[in-house]
Amino acid sequence: MPPPRVNRIPTDEQPTRDKTGTLEVPLKFLDQDYQELKKSCFTNKIRYVDEKFPLDSSSIDPKKKLGLDMKQIKWLRPSEIVADPQLIVKGVSRFDYSQGSYLGDCWFLASVGALTSQDDVMDQVMPVGQSFGQDYAGIFHFRFWRFGKWIDVVIDDKLPTIDGKLIFVHSKISNEFWPALLEKAYAKVCGSYADMQAGLVSEALLDFTGGIHVHFETAKTSVDLWSLMNRAEKAKALMACSTFLGKTSANTVLPNGIVQGHAYTVTGVYKVTCRGKPVQLVRVLNPWGEQEWTGDWSDKSSLWDKVSKEEQSRCRSLANDGEFWMSMEDFTKNFEDIDICCLSPDFLDSSSECKWTSTCYKDSWVDGTTAGGCLNNKDSFWMNPQFRVRIEELDKECSGQCPENILMSLMQNHEKRNRSEVSNFAIGFSVFAIPPEMKDVKLPDKFFYRKRPIEGSGNFIDTRHVMRFFKLYPGEYLIIPATFNPKECAKFTLSIFTKSESHRRNVKPEMTMTSDLLSQHRHRKQNLIEDFQTNFM
Repeated sequence: MPPPRVNRIPTDEQPTRDKTGTLEVPLKFLDQDYQELKKSCFTNKIRYVDEKFPLDSSSIDPKKKLGLDMKQIKWLRPSEIVADPQLIVKGVSRFDYSQGSYLGDCWFLASVGALTSQDDVMDQVMPVGQSFGQDYAGIFHFRFWRFGKWIDVVIDDKLPTIDGKLIFVHSKISNEFWPALLEKAYAKVCGSYADMQAGLVSEALLDFTGGIHVHFETAKTSVDLWSLMNRAEKAKALMACSTFLGKTSANTVLPNGIVQGHAYTVTGVYKVTCRGKPVQLVRVLNPWGEQEWTGDWSDKSSLWDKVSKEEQSRCRSLANDGEFWMSMEDFTKNFEDIDICCLSPDFLDSSSECKWTSTCYKDSWVDGTTAGGCLNNKDSFWMNPQFRVRIEELDKECSGQCPENILMSLMQNHEKRNRSEVSNFAIGFSVFAIPPEMKDVKLPDKFFYRKRPIEGSGNFIDTRHVMRFFKLYPGEYLIIPATFNPKECAKFTLSIFTKSESHRRNVKPEMTMTSDLLSQHRHRKQNLIEDFQTNFM
């Protein structure tokens, strides 16, 4: 059977870049224009009230999941809580805030802890020039990267309180309000505060950076994880990690001080010399602002007495602030996984000679045309969108530093207003080696009857985003992103990062063709048919 017609994408043609949805021209979330709304407040001499995130239960807990007595809650502006409200007091710090008692959004706050360490990224998320000073009008705005586009989110500064105290995240400095306002803006994007209950740190890290994301299960990866984390820190990446779940979903505190089923921020990577031997350390922050690890290299560990005074002064802290050091060995035992987000992929390799290139494709799975399901579905798998990548031979200066030379990332996008109502499909991708004689066409079903993938994302999982960091030998490869079941429809973004020079193209049919239609077009594609008859039949 011949393949469908294809559109060829010239490899030397650069698409015109539309700046809409970039940091320079972010999309206006819910069509709200910050500058126009602020100007209107000054003209009418009023303080802003956001009608699209109303001051009622629909913005806090529409389905009554948090167990709050809504009658007790009052929405107050910071000036009604303290006498001298400030957006930021003495700079932004990971020690500024503590998680609220009513909302399990540690995944978000662990990402905030990472965000505070990078001023450039923080300025992206919280645009400068905002304050409670002369230009104050009760309106603020924040920017997040959502599914490939930057959005500008407008909020008023009315915050939910009980007895005059903030019920969600709050600053340890009573008159500082950037953490509470940032959380409110993200709650608006998610649909409500309750929609932020539970999540993965990778989601917020990506929404803060729009950058490259890598995820590793600490006990299973073959990557030299500490070295990668060390490079990531030097590259000003954002890092966060999560602990193993316990027997229940409760955040049980273990005897060693680690909290089960909890997200933490990675705030430092350092190597000390103890008894003449190097020790790889990782510094971790609990977003609760307290409750620390009590094992080796913790604040009061006697091991600190066996390192130099200089290393002690640089690393050791006795403050009960939720931050602590531990060895890499203990880190991998106590933390299930780690997520790293960075604006540039160059940290993936330790060689300065290596440069990573990237390509991002936006596509969709559509019932009847491109929603073919996973490889178990032999008759329809080939219908999924197909992408080709050519891996070139690496330079000698680059090839020996890091064996992994490609990173693939797949993200699905469901456009529902409320985050908790999003039901992710189980997604993944498969990678096939393409014989040199194969033409630039969409490969038919018979190809996949005979070929098995040489790499892939692993088990299909129902999450927003999957990635894989691995090695491919020089040659040409086919990447097929898919949902587990056929006919599951969603938009998706496939990002491909390669260490070598590569030429990528999307092999995509102009239309869906049945067998009857294909036979009708046989005489138009005789040469192409003969090619495929040679290779597949």
